[in-house]
Amino acid sequence: MKQELRIAAAMTLVSLVLTGLGYPLAVTGIARIAFPRQAAGSLVTVDGRLVGSELIGQRFTDPGYLQGRPSGAGPEGYDAAASSGSNLGPTSRKLRDRVAADVERLQSENPGAPGPVPIELVTASASGLDPHIDWEAARWQIPRVAAARGVAVNDIEALLAKHLEGRTFGFLGEARLNVLLTNLDLDAHFPAARSSRTREGLPPP
Repeated sequence: MKQELRIAAAMTLVSLVLTGLGYPLAVTGIARIAFPRQAAGSLVTVDGRLVGSELIGQRFTDPGYLQGRPSGAGPEGYDAAASSGSNLGPTSRKLRDRVAADVERLQSENPGAPGPVPIELVTASASGLDPHIDWEAARWQIPRVAAARGVAVNDIEALLAKHLEGRTFGFLGEARLNVLLTNLDLDAHFPAARSSRTREGLPPP
């Protein structure tokens, strides 16, 4: 019995060291060498200031910025330490009320938008941290962004089109835009003074 216990304890210790320490360290080391930026979190900086990650959505409320998808991650949403969906189903009254309130808000904030509110602007992703929106959701917001920045609608649409990413491997998912990177490019090409820039977490123009 003692011999069997010693063997079991030794195997447990070896397994813990190999799978709990050795393997993670090896994978992390290889990732940092082969993909240093991605392994560090795909962080985005402007003039040396960290403004976010390409992989994590964040809240944008200023009318001059594109808005992303709603988030159920954490009490206030967009909490990278609490990635999750709301877990509310289609029969949930709370979900229906939240979507209805978002539709009303978006219609009020986007009086010049064409057609109904795109479904992606009122539905959260499973992670609650999706950094992308599809082309329909982005294009629908163009009149508001153009008006807030005082530029032509066609100019905003042309800039957004440059950020359109195709389907992964050509067939997975949908064409999409990264909200943070697109908003930073909007600031670079069409800067405008906005009091909410600090709240959005972006650097001053």
